[in-house]
Amino acid sequence: MTDGRKRILVIEDEPDTIEMFAEMMHLSGFVVEKAYSGEVALDDIVALQPDVIILDRMMPGQSGLELLRRMRRDERLSLIPVVMVSAMGLPNDVESGIEAGASIYLAKPVSFRQLRDAVHSVLKHAG
Repeated sequence: MTDGRKRILVIEDEPDTIEMFAEMMHLSGFVVEKAYSGEVALDDIVALQPDVIILDRMMPGQSGLELLRRMRRDERLSLIPVVMVSAMGLPNDVESGIEAGASIYLAKPVSFRQLRDAVHSVLKHAG
């Protein structure tokens, strides 16, 4: 951890969105890392051991949902809180995200306050 600040990993394939989320978290006082696809993100998660992950559900190749399922099966990663963010916001979408292991599921568009509050909430409950 850098100077005691919590580390956030943002996993999102859309460049504008990842930059916006990263800036939101940076302004909230976090150290921010970025990954642009589910395929490379698993190695990043293992290497960085972030305190929280902000994860897009829909990405080309490996979806955020599949990445989350893989994380929950890996004992090194299974307890890392995940805030899933998606344009898919119907009740069934939210339910499938939570069932896969998301700590919180947010439907896009997401405000600065919503994202910040979600991250603070999962950190508070992470023990």
